[in-house]
Amino acid sequence: MTDQELIYVLALQHVPKIGDVTAKKLINHCGSAEAVLKEKQSNLLKIDGIGASILHGLFDSKHLKEAENELRFIKENDITPLYFTDFDYPEKLKHCIDSPILLFQVGNVDLKQKRIISVIGTRKITTYGVSFCEKLIEELAPFDPVIISGFAYGTDITAQKAAIKHNLQTVGCLAHGLNQIYPKVHKKYMADVEANGGFLTDFWSTDPFDRNNFLKRNRIIAGMSEATIVIESAEKGGSLVTADIANSYSKDVFAVPGRVTDSQSVGCNNLIKTQQAHLLSNPLDVAYMLNWQLEKNTKPVIQKQLFVELSSEEKVIYNFLKDKDAQLLDVIAIQCELPTFKVASVLLGMELKGVTRPLPGKLFELA
Repeated sequence: MTDQELIYVLALQHVPKIGDVTAKKLINHCGSAEAVLKEKQSNLLKIDGIGASILHGLFDSKHLKEAENELRFIKENDITPLYFTDFDYPEKLKHCIDSPILLFQVGNVDLKQKRIISVIGTRKITTYGVSFCEKLIEELAPFDPVIISGFAYGTDITAQKAAIKHNLQTVGCLAHGLNQIYPKVHKKYMADVEANGGFLTDFWSTDPFDRNNFLKRNRIIAGMSEATIVIESAEKGGSLVTADIANSYSKDVFAVPGRVTDSQSVGCNNLIKTQQAHLLSNPLDVAYMLNWQLEKNTKPVIQKQLFVELSSEEKVIYNFLKDKDAQLLDVIAIQCELPTFKVASVLLGMELKGVTRPLPGKLFELA
């Protein structure tokens, strides 16, 4: 993309009432951002869903002036702009209707032919959450995934530091322009992140820092990845918003269960209870559910649980499943002569023990 083309894309992105969905509609109709800004308003109004209120201010010359200033900032700071049709634009994000028309990137990001997961959670992560997060990254390291997160306190920085420790790419999706970093205390990790991946944002250097930016940023975290993993979350929080966005994109969502009395596990437990996330008790379940295969001559990490004590009902279900492929919940209930609600409860307990694992379509099998 030439500088002149980029200026028009920036100018279109700068128009307040034109979001990414509308911008793409206009670009697809006219052929380019430059063509949009040079088209007659009367012709643009003929496009389905485009009204006068949306186009208000579109042709104001200030957008081109601001675009020129932002282009100068981009060049002076070695920032790579990624247009939504570019080869290097995150492939999985391209398929999300509200993905940014333009991203700004720094570092050594390489997402081509890569497995990509988002690891998110509360900023008030507990020792249990830290332990599971670090274990997750360690056991998935042989699959060489890219770890996406938000570079925030708690879960985000725990996941990204663990990725660096295991020589994995990690990308921080920021809720502000690349002229600053938040939180400031994380500035000490920037060089390592850029060396092992980098940072992405769709915010300009002139955009005000606002809490709503974090919610907008979350669509990028969810959209870039093939799966989103929630380590811990309170009853409300940005992680649950990200999980909801990932579900709307038909992406896999995983949640780590916790004790019902733990405030930082309420969100994850609710995601599992309402079937908005797969229960994640074993890190390797992620690789299994996503059908990741190790390269030849790579030794997989195998986690075994020895001497697991099973209740009488768990033994019945275990014996039924041990010589069979994945079975439907209702079939298990019928064959084991147990009520369906009881089987669901027993299977949950077996999952927590690492004995069984859930599959899409209410199927279950031995782990």
